[in-house]
Amino acid sequence: MRSEGQVRFIKISSKLQMVAASVAVVAASGWLGSMGYMAIDQYMQQANKQHLLEREAEVATASSRIEAYRENVDEVAETLKRRQDFLEEMSRALPDDVKSEADTVSDSSTEAAELVDKISASIPEAAALAKIEARQIALAERMTRFADQRARRAEAAIRELGLNPRAMLADAQTAQGGPFISAGDVDPRFERLGLSLARMRALEDGLRAIPQVSPTKGPMVSSSYGYRRDPFTGAGAMHSGLDFKGPTGSPIYAAAAGRVSFVGTKSGYGKVVEVDHGNGLMTRYAHMSAFGARVGQAVEAGTRIGAIGSTGRSTGPHLHFEVRINNRAVDPRPFLETAPDVLEKVRRAGRARTAAER
Repeated sequence: MRSEGQVRFIKISSKLQMVAASVAVVAASGWLGSMGYMAIDQYMQQANKQHLLEREAEVATASSRIEAYRENVDEVAETLKRRQDFLEEMSRALPDDVKSEADTVSDSSTEAAELVDKISASIPEAAALAKIEARQIALAERMTRFADQRARRAEAAIRELGLNPRAMLADAQTAQGGPFISAGDVDPRFERLGLSLARMRALEDGLRAIPQVSPTKGPMVSSSYGYRRDPFTGAGAMHSGLDFKGPTGSPIYAAAAGRVSFVGTKSGYGKVVEVDHGNGLMTRYAHMSAFGARVGQAVEAGTRIGAIGSTGRSTGPHLHFEVRINNRAVDPRPFLETAPDVLEKVRRAGRARTAAER
């Protein structure tokens, strides 16, 4: 340090440097731990909120609704109209096995019938509105049950494939969602419906993004994932994917739904297409002879994205296929071999449930 023309030196011992480095590591570990705690806390808050909504719905009484009808029938009618518009719009966008008729018997059918009777006796001019509200509650509860059932099936399938459904929910930021009805007094059952549908969508989107379709028509795998003898040097080396042998120009397909994140050339890989499936999951298709996709393109499982070739570090025409989670290569074989059966089991369960309900 220079001060008033004088130069002074400060020596830091190795021991002091090690102590400082240790303090920095502890601080970084604490920061990472706090971030992990915040993520877990966010997930638990979501679960607690959903539980509280269920409790609130259970203790809702007909007397509070009668009071609302007495105070302003016109306002109740406007609220019911907005709610009906939301329900109809949402119902049109949902899969068939989540849809339901509005007059289906619900968990609150007895309560709803009592509400209709009491309002009809107390406020005869509001009897029609009370019946509409009862039908809306029945539809909301029916859709909530279906959404919860589908979410449980998707969660079980994701776990069976060795992935973490909680990570998918956190990535989708389901805890950021708001109530199903955006204006007026919100019946807890409708807010509960919005949360259930958001959770179902996040889990099912995550399930659709899991590699489940073979990237080529040919069944032959010329080289597996893991350590092998390098074809160029003869030394042992890690092979981070599966090699599918095939004629030049044979089609290459996306293994799951996602969005194309890279189209171009990479050292060693030659011509490459990468597909981002969300939740840190990515698939890579290398040694292509031609591209069949563009960056930003949305693809489904089985969409043609390129053609087999021998570009890059390759001894002959084949596809090098990788699955990466948070940019770490994992063995693609368990996904390709297990996912189709798991997903088919989920679909069969959904069809059986729908048939039983009908």
